[in-house]
Amino acid sequence: MSKPRLSAAEKARLAELVAARTPFWKICEEIDRDRKTTWRNIGYLRRLPPPPPKRSPLRLSLDEREEISRGLAGGESLRSIARRLGRAPSTVSREVASHGGLRRYRACVADRRAVRAMRRPKVAKLAQCPRLRAVVEAKLELRWSPQQISGWLALAFPDDPEMRVSHETIYLSLYVQARGALRRELARNLRTGRMTRRPAGYLPTIGKGRLTHTVHISERPAEADDCAVPVH
Repeated sequence: MSKPRLSAAEKARLAELVAARTPFWKICEEIDRDRKTTWRNIGYLRRLPPPPPKRSPLRLSLDEREEISRGLAGGESLRSIARRLGRAPSTVSREVASHGGLRRYRACVADRRAVRAMRRPKVAKLAQCPRLRAVVEAKLELRWSPQQISGWLALAFPDDPEMRVSHETIYLSLYVQARGALRRELARNLRTGRMTRRPAGYLPTIGKGRLTHTVHISERPAEADDCAVPVH
């Protein structure tokens, strides 16, 4: 019968033994595990921690969010805070509105949410919202185009931002398997009837508009060098 996984205390003891450069055979005896289990857990310890997410300079930093929080607590206007940070007033206004408003804005909470939003890959919106997915699938079965569905959602649910999706997201969910939140057979209901989507500007290489059976200039006859004949 296999032993249970290492407890937190056993993992801490293992880390101490590894840091002290204890021989491997002695580590196995100390934690009372077989060689394979011990080596696997040592490998876990040696794994590098995931790198912190790389922030774009266009995004607000934690220091800037703390400045916004202090400014709001001091009764400053959003325009005044934006001027001090060197940011557009719309950027600060959008940041505050997205994270609790004037009274409930907290810098640490807003920064944690922003870091979570930076993680990739993201779950498709249609996979996150069953209600939105059901509406989109129903309209596709009626042979509506993704553009029509996207425009209709904005009119049908003006006060519900969860019920919004772009036509590109619908196409991705139909054609890209990794983003396949919609049933793939619904692609047959599109007006094109294609099971794959061609990107904009795609030109099939079937030879139309191209010269065929041409002769390279290096293969021209010697008499063409003196240009004695008009066609030469």
